[in-house]
Amino acid sequence: MHAVFDQRRYLIPFRATLLPQIFTDVLVIGAGVAGMRAALAAAEHGDVIIALKGEIKDSNTYWAQGGIATVLADDDSLDSHIQDTLTAGAGLCDEPIVRQVVEAAPSMMRELIDWGMRLDRDAGNALDLGREGGHSRNRIVHAHGDATGRELSVTLERQCRRHDRVRMFSDCFVLDLITLDGASPRCLGAITHHPKYGLQVIWAKATILASGGCGQVYRESTNPPLATGDGLAIAYRAGAELADMAFMQFHPTTLYVAGASRSLISEAVRGEGAFLVDRNGYRFMQDHHEQWELAPRDVVARAILTQMARTNYSHVFLDCRQMGSERFAQRFPGIFELLRKFDIDPGRDLIPIHPSAHYMIGGVLTDRFGRTNITGLYACGEAACTGLHGANRLASNSLLEGLVFGRLAGQVCCELLDGQPPGPAKIISDVRESGRAELDLSDVRSSLRSVMWREVGIQRDGRHLEEVAEMFDFWASYTLDKIFDERRGWEVQNLLLVGALMTRAASWRAESRGTHFRMDVQQPQDQFRGHDVWVRGQAQPRITPVRSPAESTAPTR
Repeated sequence: MHAVFDQRRYLIPFRATLLPQIFTDVLVIGAGVAGMRAALAAAEHGDVIIALKGEIKDSNTYWAQGGIATVLADDDSLDSHIQDTLTAGAGLCDEPIVRQVVEAAPSMMRELIDWGMRLDRDAGNALDLGREGGHSRNRIVHAHGDATGRELSVTLERQCRRHDRVRMFSDCFVLDLITLDGASPRCLGAITHHPKYGLQVIWAKATILASGGCGQVYRESTNPPLATGDGLAIAYRAGAELADMAFMQFHPTTLYVAGASRSLISEAVRGEGAFLVDRNGYRFMQDHHEQWELAPRDVVARAILTQMARTNYSHVFLDCRQMGSERFAQRFPGIFELLRKFDIDPGRDLIPIHPSAHYMIGGVLTDRFGRTNITGLYACGEAACTGLHGANRLASNSLLEGLVFGRLAGQVCCELLDGQPPGPAKIISDVRESGRAELDLSDVRSSLRSVMWREVGIQRDGRHLEEVAEMFDFWASYTLDKIFDERRGWEVQNLLLVGALMTRAASWRAESRGTHFRMDVQQPQDQFRGHDVWVRGQAQPRITPVRSPAESTAPTR
């Protein structure tokens, strides 16, 4: 990172003030699957506050269509699920972590069923298992056809609301973590902002970061508007290690209608037999992978871009006509209603689709329990880098990872709850007003999202990445030193930091692997077979090797 991103301890200054203070045992930042599961586990040991940036429905979890991958069928096996995950991860998965998550999946599903989660079943009342790209067996559990995330969110929220040790703070934006610096830095909570109550300090013995992804750093994204990478930015500013930041997964099939948001068309649609065709009706995936439409997502996304270039067209099409309208509406009711708004009948019409940014594979580096390099700070879900996904996430492993690591982080944070509570202390920000000109925030946000899509998207080039890094330095020089009083300004500062980190990591990784495809180096390179770890104040990453099954899975700091 260039010096402009490391110029002061807190890069989000706020106006000088004495802040109201709140105390809790555990602060959970984020209310997706990982955050709520972590809160439930932590509540067995202490009092918990969940800080939601918006509402439950604003999380990536809530809008997840596909499902949860788990081995339940007699013709399936844990080893098969593990191998599918390793294959998709393109040599960067930590196999002990993969095994840990896959083996925990059946028990997590039983727990959700006990909590009342309504899953789709067949005529014999057995769980109806679907299949998605990269999976060799039908093992995807889903709910209401294409509304698994919504049902999961409702189930977990119900459990949280019932628990007398869990409080949920909606519209609570986290500006920064509070840490004690030194040889062994420690997290003591966070500074937050609420539109009604203003700035506050939440002191916590343990803080769990489960803030989700950063899809809004791209112009084309499936993520909801609040997914601006805030958790990644605050962790980096606090000194946490971030890893594998070059790897953003692009979902191959999002609805492409001019002027409309990029709504997801679930991979499960292809799992039910839909296929991809170009403007001429040619089924092109046969030219790219033996699994055709059920190839891993990175393969399908690049194949779509290639075919768009070959046909000189802005999109391709998803052909679901063989399913018929009635069957499609029954299996995918949410998608059917979405398409109907645009006068598209999937039983009669081709669905225009285009790839979009979907899931951040990299994030805050953790050990196998969710610990970070900062004492008192844990991370889980999309905001974390656990080593499960490697260089490319296998479909429907994300909700599973959130459940498993959410529970682990919530359980292990009890190691800090016997100590003395942090605070109270005066938190005063007295930052000198900037003498630099101010850039238009809307223009900066729009420009950075556009350049990320063009140059740090599905296909990248080393020379262009260096130019993008210089652009981020320029924007940062006129934006990171400004004092803002509302969320919009803080989000732009966070997007700049996260976008710059992703660009630096993409520039450093001079190879093509998984979701990361470099036009100038189109093959994997052995020297990059490792996790690149970035920390504030260091210009180059530290490289950690991929863990093999023979290596210890003991917790590390």
